[in-house]
Amino acid sequence: MVPYRVLVVDDSGFMRKIISDLIIQDPQFTIVATAANGQEAIEAVLEWKPDAVTLDLEMPLMNGIEALQAIMKENPTPVIMLSGISEDNTRETIKALQFGAFDFIRKPSNAISNDIHQVGDFLLEKLRTAVLTKRHQPAITIHEKQAPVIDEINQAKQQNAAASEKPKQHVEPTPAPLPTPVKDRDKPLFPKEDGKLGLQRSAPPLHTKQSGANPGDAAPDKAKQAASSSKLVGKPVQPELKPQSAEPPIVRRGAASGSVTSFKHIVAIGTSTGGPRALHEVITSLPADFPAPVLIVQHMPPRFTKSLAQRLDSFSELQVVEAEQGERVKAGVVYIAPGGYHMELCKETGGYTILLTEQPLRNGHRPSVDVLFESLTPYRELKRHAVIMTGMGSDGAKGMKLLAECGIETTIAEAEETCVVYGMPRSAVEAGCVNKILPLQHIASQLVQAMLK
Repeated sequence: MVPYRVLVVDDSGFMRKIISDLIIQDPQFTIVATAANGQEAIEAVLEWKPDAVTLDLEMPLMNGIEALQAIMKENPTPVIMLSGISEDNTRETIKALQFGAFDFIRKPSNAISNDIHQVGDFLLEKLRTAVLTKRHQPAITIHEKQAPVIDEINQAKQQNAAASEKPKQHVEPTPAPLPTPVKDRDKPLFPKEDGKLGLQRSAPPLHTKQSGANPGDAAPDKAKQAASSSKLVGKPVQPELKPQSAEPPIVRRGAASGSVTSFKHIVAIGTSTGGPRALHEVITSLPADFPAPVLIVQHMPPRFTKSLAQRLDSFSELQVVEAEQGERVKAGVVYIAPGGYHMELCKETGGYTILLTEQPLRNGHRPSVDVLFESLTPYRELKRHAVIMTGMGSDGAKGMKLLAECGIETTIAEAEETCVVYGMPRSAVEAGCVNKILPLQHIASQLVQAMLK
């Protein structure tokens, strides 16, 4: 058997040696070339046509994000990102996954660190999956979206044939720099008082969340205006101060009508390899007045899940957060399980809450999709909707089967044609618990239709 050929990219010669040594421990792989920066990486990919690439984030001349975009445009190749755990690194890693990186691992600090062998095992596991995946999806760019969900829903209602909805034409996207997130958050989709779908422009909310803006930015401006006025009357004016420990109130975008803690539908989603891009497609396609909570398990280490939540939040009309212990579950909010913790739904007096635990790993993961799905089984009073998308392994299949046996409303598996890795969805389909198999771009519209029942 001819070994799979890997390109190793890092600006540190020492780190290139460490990564190369970890890879060649498996005779299935050989190092075909190395590169010291993004520009060299692009040239090496075109020259050597490797089966996979390991790519550092921070490099001179051209960084990992820029190199990744060029690689996915010129010669799409499975790319494993090597990331640190700083806030900047985790944020850039999530961006890389949305631009088309196959997966990532935490970058080893040195050759004698205690976890170097574990890092090597993770890297080889991801490389094996990457090279054995025959189809590698190009990046889904943020600005290229499918037809608006509302168009699909209205058409489905008129024809009374949602199940036979024609698939949308797939357009091969070209990776491009992310635009500034701009969302039109005042187009209600769900029923108004007359029970009809609405597209009329409503009055803008009193508070909107702007990407990159600090909640306290308005206070200094107000203080400046007050101070300026004081000069005219000759009286000093004390600026309005807020306690440092006080957190700004959470202002939800596009809340569904009625109490946000009172809802009849709930959505649970599980995903792994390829998940950040898949989640971006689904979550940013949901309307601002989506009348259900969305609970998500994405297999990802601590810290990275927070960056994932922040990034999805900046592009979504819904509020996206990393879930917290005891947090009250609300309609129109997306909760992502924090890395290192299982997430469950609990019922208490007055509503539903988030339970986070450090119970043993399930299916090799914490958080586990099975744990989340199983936690929904007692709540038959809710219309439950479970989704399994791209990922390695079988996590979520057993939990979805239990839900199917206790009266779940909808079970969806992502179709093989759009999965980066068709592992988790296949396991659910083979378990016989899936009632809809849909390409990625149709999952959001199916969830919206389910809310209308």
